[in-house]
Amino acid sequence: MRKRGDSDRGRLTALVVDDESDILELLELTLLRMGLEVARAGSVGEAVAALQQQEFDLCLTDMRLPDGLGLDVVRHIAAHCPNTPVAVITAHGSTENAVAALKAGAFDYLAKPVSLDQLRALVKSALNVEEAAPASGVAASSRQLLGDSPAMQQVRELIEKVARSQAPVYVSGESGSGKELAARLIHEKSPRRDKPFVPVNCGAIPENLMESEFFGYRKGAFTGADQDREGFFQSANGGTLFLDEVADLPLTMQVKLLRAIQEKKVRKVGSPQEEPVDVRIISATHKDLAQCVEAGTFRQDLYYRLNVIDLHMPALREMREDIPVIAGAVLERLAGGTDVPVLMADAMKALQQYDYPGNVRELENILERALALASGHEIHAEDLYLTPAADEGGCDSADPGCKSPLPDYLDRVEREALQEALEKTRYNKTAAAKLLGITFRSLRYRLVRLNME
Repeated sequence: MRKRGDSDRGRLTALVVDDESDILELLELTLLRMGLEVARAGSVGEAVAALQQQEFDLCLTDMRLPDGLGLDVVRHIAAHCPNTPVAVITAHGSTENAVAALKAGAFDYLAKPVSLDQLRALVKSALNVEEAAPASGVAASSRQLLGDSPAMQQVRELIEKVARSQAPVYVSGESGSGKELAARLIHEKSPRRDKPFVPVNCGAIPENLMESEFFGYRKGAFTGADQDREGFFQSANGGTLFLDEVADLPLTMQVKLLRAIQEKKVRKVGSPQEEPVDVRIISATHKDLAQCVEAGTFRQDLYYRLNVIDLHMPALREMREDIPVIAGAVLERLAGGTDVPVLMADAMKALQQYDYPGNVRELENILERALALASGHEIHAEDLYLTPAADEGGCDSADPGCKSPLPDYLDRVEREALQEALEKTRYNKTAAAKLLGITFRSLRYRLVRLNME
């Protein structure tokens, strides 16, 4: 398939679908100035006929058409012209239509009145789509998701697909399951790969600083603001903004985030006007976001705006067959690629039987500890210092309802609480201790006792 920008068919072509002549003229003039050839269509039927007659490099369609909806055009393209990116023009503030278009396969959307700056940015991104999706499936960097289990193969396939879109992605999964890695891979395989990837831990920002951190501020906006400062949105302009632990955002900030996503504009603290930003949003949390909506701690409209595409990262215990290859890669990285220690059969068996409440991150910590404590070039089961996953004659300790024997149950609960606090604070132990309501010394003691240090 010809890549966007190849010259075997002359200039790039765009199909513009709208029944309003003034909108058509505006879009056509803008695209012509960008060097594209433009074909017009005034209805769903005309658009489908044009798509059947020739191949287009881009399609822009209004949502409301005389004989149907722009979604009909999107679905036709998804079924018959999957390599043609399509963007939908929606009414101002029509979040439901925008989300529906993205779910149907649209590359992106524009809100009326159409901003020419946003249109130009969209076109530039759209015409790089095919170049950004390597057919080999190899990651664009050394980062990769290892394993051949069905669950991991499904994750990799979905990452390849969603990387071509501009739709928001919600990455769900337990702590340590690789949510940020998945977000980075989506960015690296996307047309935005040459622009910034900005990760933000929403749970680590004090509530009174959130607006200035996200949107920036002007000099003199408040005491201590001695110069203008860019926020996360401005830093990620043209690239991807990764909102980790998005469920921890307070409701007041959720309202402002929703507006920024819908309008594609932000206002710096102390500024009288908004400025356009072009970012793709990827969000993640280890919590059940749908339950947070039901509990009233997360806005339903923001949930639907973020959860356009759901990417679930499987827990490590759900893909035990991948543990040998993951463990081998981790050991090679920790050893610097030279004189890599050998995991003996008893150690590998112990690793595959363990339940990993901290998932891949916990596996890395276990192997790093084993590498430091092993007496020779071989790593045995006793070098791993693992808590048995099950006790003979008792119930499975991985079962949340299992409370026998009591010491193992209490240790498991304590380990999960410590792990969650460390995740929320990005392993800042002082902050984790404060979050748990214990002293730093007590935290250190508990981490050592549970082999988590």
